[in-house]
Amino acid sequence: MGQLGRLFCYTPRVDHAALPAWTMLPFGALVLGVAVLPAVAPHLWEKRWFQAVLVLVCATPVAAYLLLTGHSHEVLGAARSYAGFVCTLGALFVTAGGVYATGDLEATPRTNTLFILAGSVLASFIGTTGASVLVIRPLLRTNQQRAQTAHLVPFFILAVANAGGLLTPLGDPPLLIGFIEGVPFFWTLRLLPVWVLYVGSISLAFYLFDRRAFARETGAAHVRDRLETRALEVRGKHNLLWLVAIVAVAFLPSPWRELAMVGIALASYFGTRRDVHELNAFSLGPILEVAIVFAGIFACLVPVERALSTAAPALPLKHGWQLFWACGLLSSLLDNAPTYAAFAALARGLGAGGGELVAGVAAPMLAAISAGSVVMGATTYIGNGPNLMVKAIAERAGYPMPSFMRYALFAFLVMLPAHLLMTGALIWLER
Repeated sequence: MGQLGRLFCYTPRVDHAALPAWTMLPFGALVLGVAVLPAVAPHLWEKRWFQAVLVLVCATPVAAYLLLTGHSHEVLGAARSYAGFVCTLGALFVTAGGVYATGDLEATPRTNTLFILAGSVLASFIGTTGASVLVIRPLLRTNQQRAQTAHLVPFFILAVANAGGLLTPLGDPPLLIGFIEGVPFFWTLRLLPVWVLYVGSISLAFYLFDRRAFARETGAAHVRDRLETRALEVRGKHNLLWLVAIVAVAFLPSPWRELAMVGIALASYFGTRRDVHELNAFSLGPILEVAIVFAGIFACLVPVERALSTAAPALPLKHGWQLFWACGLLSSLLDNAPTYAAFAALARGLGAGGGELVAGVAAPMLAAISAGSVVMGATTYIGNGPNLMVKAIAERAGYPMPSFMRYALFAFLVMLPAHLLMTGALIWLER
């Protein structure tokens, strides 16, 4: 395969020697900066050069230390994982951005619930970002004649932008990181009961909320809604074929997988009419931000993963339900992808004693980390990338959104019954 093949297919050797404690600090600084700076300095954060400077300041000391102290194999492994992650996520982002759905159906509780269920199914196959972009606009147009819609987008974020992505590595970035790190592609289908629990409970709660809201609408609003209906229309349909191709390409070995993903993204981008991109307000900005930020995260993660794996037996996190809550709560406040990676490293240290291991992690613990990072990423606007994107689309369309704290309280309370059932199931599995 040549030099390129050896670069991507190289498997780093396991080395448990401790690294200096200071090498873990840049990871915390970078993740904290990514979580806080968009809120406290939004105009500065929007500048790519500023993001690049933050990444360089945090990642350069760690990468330099690893290279100079004989740990180049770990830098190589991080670079390989980063390439797979960004190429796959980028292909999903570009192809989904080339599909535009429009229409205005009658905004009944049944119709709205079907939108959320359809988006939740799509999320596992075209990603939570792709499904959110595709479904949110026709949902908003369908409900533009109604006045009682404050609950609409918050429920959509819970189900489509987060919980719906549980079934495949293409669904949500944490699971994609797991796949890149060795979790089999179809292993996440084991999370189907979790998907049913969360998507089902959120959809049921939404239907009950929406039925009450629908009953409070005026007669004039109902009449206008029926008169202004328009059939659903999809533009850029050829990109649906590219989305199917991404699923097939995911099974290729590296580096052919990454090269094929780049090829699909280029074919979709240049093969999509400009008016479709304009209707979607499509921009490469979000994926460029992901590429910049995650370059730093993957570089800084090496010492953190090693330290957590080594220290795991001494930490007070021994059970799946504890990892579910710890990983989930941290995912609520920070980006859920690096949180997943850190807790997976911790679980590797705990899982080195026997039982079924998946990429070095005990299967029940991996399920707990996967579920916690994905579903609890919905708890705040900053827990998962699509959350803020959906919020911005809704606000541009004239739909008011709750404040940060009001949304967080709403999200936590709606998902709490499912969280408790999940906790009980994890405790039962370990008996």
